[in-house]
Amino acid sequence: MATNETVTTPTLKPSERMAVRASQELKDQQVVFVGIGLPNLACNLARATHAPQLFMIYESGTIGTIPARLPVSIGDPTLVTDSLAIVSQADIFQSYLQGGLIEVGFLGGAQVDKYGNINTTVIGDYDNPKIRLPGSGGACEIATHSHRVLIMMRMSPKSFVAKCDFITSPGSRMESSKSTPQLGKTRDEMKLPGGGPTKAITDLGVLEMIDGEFTLTEIYEGVTVEQVKAACGWELKIASTLITIKDPDNKVLDILRNKIDPDKMYL
Repeated sequence: MATNETVTTPTLKPSERMAVRASQELKDQQVVFVGIGLPNLACNLARATHAPQLFMIYESGTIGTIPARLPVSIGDPTLVTDSLAIVSQADIFQSYLQGGLIEVGFLGGAQVDKYGNINTTVIGDYDNPKIRLPGSGGACEIATHSHRVLIMMRMSPKSFVAKCDFITSPGSRMESSKSTPQLGKTRDEMKLPGGGPTKAITDLGVLEMIDGEFTLTEIYEGVTVEQVKAACGWELKIASTLITIKDPDNKVLDILRNKIDPDKMYL
């Protein structure tokens, strides 16, 4: 006896939306400096869908990386398998980043301001912080030298702040922080070689760097402008025309959920 069965798709998670949207920023054959976490998902999803020749570099020193599975850290042995080369971290930073070869870099952090400055150092006063964070690692170099930087962070007033407690990685200009109250110089004035942050891909929408300041240009289906404003610690600029980000199709979701991250390490 025939029955009418309804196939339901699992509820879309914010992390899935972010990974899919970020993957769309990557083009085939681009050189991308991959970060662990959601950027890891985004880059590997791009390779599995529309950018099969995406040239991935990991901080641990693997060049032209083709991981057989989703790596859990930059020291995961799967990064070595089938990679084009393995070099020292010094070579990664001196030859690739400082050499201007990285086209796209991914960053995140504890705090980001409207100019795209990122804090991964301390929450609170530097000498007596509430929380001591990991610090820069390679983030400052990625922010300084990459042709463009994509920031991936969930939005809240605690993470998207009017002033960072500390500026670890430079954005479009050195906005005043609690430790440096004066408004600082622009990237051009500081002669920073890279292009700086171009977009912040969040769980609510996409902020684009326009005239040196983040502006809301895209919003996910079901999200309101009021929700985005409430999650932002400064008076966010809104584009005159907002693009609605459509939910990804089932084929892309299947690749992300069942092939890229079947064990739900990051999803």
